[in-house]
Amino acid sequence: MSAGQEAEVVLRLDRISKSFGALKANDAVSLTLRRGEVVALLGENGAGKTTLMNILFGHYVADEGEVQVFGQPLPPGNPRAALAAGVGMVHQHFTLAGNLTVLDNIRLGTEGLWSRSHSGARDKVERLSRDFGLAVHPDAKVGRLSVGERQRVEILKALYRDARILILDEPTAVLTPQESDALFATLRKATALGLSVIFISHKLHEVMAIADRCVVLRHGRVVGEVDTQTTDKGALAALMVGGELSLPRAEARVAGPVLMRLDGVSTPDRGAAPGLKAVTLDLRAGQITGLAGVSGNGQAALAEIVGGLALPASGRIVLKDTPVTRWSPGEALARGVARIPEDRHHQGSIADFDLTENAVLEGYRTRFSRRGWMNWRAARAFAEGIIKGYDVRCPGPDTRIRLLSGGNMQKLILGRAMAPGPEVILANQPVRGLDVGAIAYVQSQLIAARDRGAAVLLISEDLDEIMGLSDVIHVMSQGRLSPGFTRGTMTAAELGLWMAGQKFGDADAA
Repeated sequence: MSAGQEAEVVLRLDRISKSFGALKANDAVSLTLRRGEVVALLGENGAGKTTLMNILFGHYVADEGEVQVFGQPLPPGNPRAALAAGVGMVHQHFTLAGNLTVLDNIRLGTEGLWSRSHSGARDKVERLSRDFGLAVHPDAKVGRLSVGERQRVEILKALYRDARILILDEPTAVLTPQESDALFATLRKATALGLSVIFISHKLHEVMAIADRCVVLRHGRVVGEVDTQTTDKGALAALMVGGELSLPRAEARVAGPVLMRLDGVSTPDRGAAPGLKAVTLDLRAGQITGLAGVSGNGQAALAEIVGGLALPASGRIVLKDTPVTRWSPGEALARGVARIPEDRHHQGSIADFDLTENAVLEGYRTRFSRRGWMNWRAARAFAEGIIKGYDVRCPGPDTRIRLLSGGNMQKLILGRAMAPGPEVILANQPVRGLDVGAIAYVQSQLIAARDRGAAVLLISEDLDEIMGLSDVIHVMSQGRLSPGFTRGTMTAAELGLWMAGQKFGDADAA
């Protein structure tokens, strides 16, 4: 490398190693990032990506190795030093204050909340929001935002701090295809002006579209580094998992009777979050119904209705031609409705409970207790069955669930939902944040449930997932539900127009 080329390196991770007890999360990992370059960091859950980025940003201290930013050693364990050096990071798990507004969260830590620059800060946030296609209201309370909207705030927070090196972890998870394209166009303009990006994504088509190079981790080690122009998605997936892998595709089949119907269901708005607007939706036996849409457009309200967490303000819930008169989470479970919640960390599990306790979390009163006494032997056997049957990789059923990777945590939640043989399955963002191996496993289980006759409602912001698995696709925008589209009749761009709300007027006129 010539002196001129050496000067272009803005970030250097040199033989970084980090262990947590017997687990070696990073093993002599080296990585470089040049000015104006996008490097994709790939690997399965547990491969060491998050640990490596936390070392870079100062949340962890490496056991061995050094980080250099713009040719200068970065003091270890000091996030402020990383920020001062121009490193911005959007974390996979958010670090926002729920009781503050979006604008105050973005300004927090950089300037006083009551400083005179308030109006200037608002102007800057609104400009960044427009430029990056990250729609979120500056005055909205973060605690009332959806998971996807909070991710947008994290992205804006990093951009607001004028980062010269930006680490993006799944930045397009909540965007329409058009918004993703706009974000990529903005990143290309920014990198042309010198911004450098580490891009972490499980969407390999995005990696191929935006990254210049890919660095692949497996079991804490770098197992490959390739230029995107000389590789393809299949080769990258094989590097990540150590062998060939193909995602499951649901073959067309004839659907059965309607097992659940939402008939003209409406719910009230919640602040800036729209409620449902006279939604009618049929969930049929042996069919996967896909629900696409940008986060915060009513999907959460619909999921709450299906899962028993809320009642309609108007309209009816009908199960097997019988209108529902009582509805609650317990009633939904008793009547064969299972749920895979949107947020596995806060809605689907209790971090400090072990796997046995989490496995029986939803059914302990009806299946594992009698007269107030828990049958822990049966509960443990149930958990062991899920661990074995759903390939949950862990030391055992006494392991605290917070110690599992995201993929293994999701497998336990999936097994818990599937074990009773439900007739209706609510799968809300079931593969969000998972690696390609875990994605393939979870999706294959949803297809298997459909094939045995279950009605599956798949809510996802990933159009590849929706288009690959769904027999019928609906789009939700501002609480309105589109007509149902049979698989293969709509392109991603056409669905994107529905997601942006641009086609609902045409449907109303028709």
